Amino acid sequence: MNNLIGAAQIVMGDGQRLSGNLKTAIRHYVDAAKYYQFDDDSVGVSTCYLSLGGTYHVLGDYDKSIEYYKRSIDIYLSLNDTLRLASAYLNISESYRKEMNIDSAIIYLDEAKSFYDKINYTIGSAYALGNKGLIYKNINESSLAVKYLSEAILLLKEVGDSYSISYFSVELSHVLAEQGHFREAIELDIEALKLARKEGLKEQIRDASLQLSELYSSQSNFKKAHYFQSQYITYRDSINNEETVRKMADLRTEFEVGLKQAEVDLKQKEVDLLQKEAYISRVLLAAGGVFVILLLVVVVVLWQLYHMKVRAANVVRRKRQVIEGQHRRVLQLNATKDRFFSIISHDLRGPISNFSGVAGLIQLYIEDGDYVELKRIGRILENSSHELSTLLDNLLDWAMNQQGVFPYDPEEVSAEEICNPTLRVLSNSANAKNITMTEEVHSEYMVHVDVNSATTTIRNLVSNALKFTPEGGTVTLTVEREGDYAVFVVEDNGIGIPEDKMKNLFGFDGERKRWGTDGEKGVGLGLNLVREFVELNKGKVTVTSKESQGSCFRVYFPLFVEE
Repeated sequence: MNNLIGAAQIVMGDGQRLSGNLKTAIRHYVDAAKYYQFDDDSVGVSTCYLSLGGTYHVLGDYDKSIEYYKRSIDIYLSLNDTLRLASAYLNISESYRKEMNIDSAIIYLDEAKSFYDKINYTIGSAYALGNKGLIYKNINESSLAVKYLSEAILLLKEVGDSYSISYFSVELSHVLAEQGHFREAIELDIEALKLARKEGLKEQIRDASLQLSELYSSQSNFKKAHYFQSQYITYRDSINNEETVRKMADLRTEFEVGLKQAEVDLKQKEVDLLQKEAYISRVLLAAGGVFVILLLVVVVVLWQLYHMKVRAANVVRRKRQVIEGQHRRVLQLNATKDRFFSIISHDLRGPISNFSGVAGLIQLYIEDGDYVELKRIGRILENSSHELSTLLDNLLDWAMNQQGVFPYDPEEVSAEEICNPTLRVLSNSANAKNITMTEEVHSEYMVHVDVNSATTTIRNLVSNALKFTPEGGTVTLTVEREGDYAVFVVEDNGIGIPEDKMKNLFGFDGERKRWGTDGEKGVGLGLNLVREFVELNKGKVTVTSKESQGSCFRVYFPLFVEE
């Protein structure tokens, strides 16, 4: 029973630590260690000490962190547990490094590596070498930093640990750049960037892009420096958005921690009841000679216990009902939040990237004194800011639609009013990839639709066409008539859509992630919006596509008919 309660306390401590409640997490870990000590469970106690060491490290109390790491090391030494011992050495070295006790940090790293080597645990040996290289990097011992970081990368390549290879490669590139080996630093960063893109490692893509931007800038290659600076900003903003989503997810973690707390409380009540029943048994044995009085006592006590259990069961049932209601509400809000933030990331990335690109051009034109181009850029910024404001209004309307209050207001709208704002918003994206795109749509057709949802539909299709069309390609937007519908045709000569993705193209089933021709990430959410808004406007959408030949989307909106 004690080790079960100890395990529950560790789970609650982990939940509080993830939620940022570090002091509360420490109390749970300390309580867990006490329960494990009752059962003489050395592995459980040492696990609690490791968690305490890590939590104090995050709090910045490195003395406490080192104290608990040493306690766990003593236990692992007595158990002859080589793997966990090596891990504890690796962790304590980081606390010593934070205290700037470099000698102790390196000693423990060497100990960790020797144990990892002893059991042939290659990835552990690589981490020890890499961390040692980072220490020498921080104290400006560049030659030793290059030596140990290089050795770590070679070992990691043997086991295929892409995350750590990319991370240590970027750090090694920093050292090489400081030594003046710019060519080797650039090559290493490019290799790390390719690996990070292949594995979808956003933080490594961000850091490698920033490093390449600085390196190319130092070499006066401003075109490449600007390109990688744009990549850095894009992934930095994407990671920041995900951080916001993670904070929202902490609400769910707090709920689950509360549920675990209720379960622990219930187990504690059961333990209390068992202890009271044991006490009653002792009273019965001691008072065996007074049968009548004993019988009355037993009846009274059992009656009280029965009512206690009934009351406890009622309390637990009511708490479970409240928790389940909160659980359903959290799931609903979480789902709406996930879709809303995904749409913001999907629809705002393009326009905001345009602002970033234009900002770079303004700097170049100021340096060249080209005021004619500056005036033109000013007009572009004015138009883009207006369209971005409209785009934000549309996103808020969509969010209201998910809550059942979307203001669907169909009216007589020209095809040009639906198409041309989209073409203006996305023109910079097309120019950035040297894609020939329809500049303006001329059409006499009037349709009966809600202008906000219809404009969002066309914008998503044109944005996707640009994303999956390579440099030098073509994207066209035209309007034609077919029966009682105006047909909006978005066609490109890009990479096309694989056959296995066509079946679930407009839904959420299957794998949704795809990468554009210039590293843009697509999650398939835009096409789901297309389907919802086309159906909202009593229309339909069809698609034809062949891989390597392009795609053609046809959106049917009903023509306006005068009554």
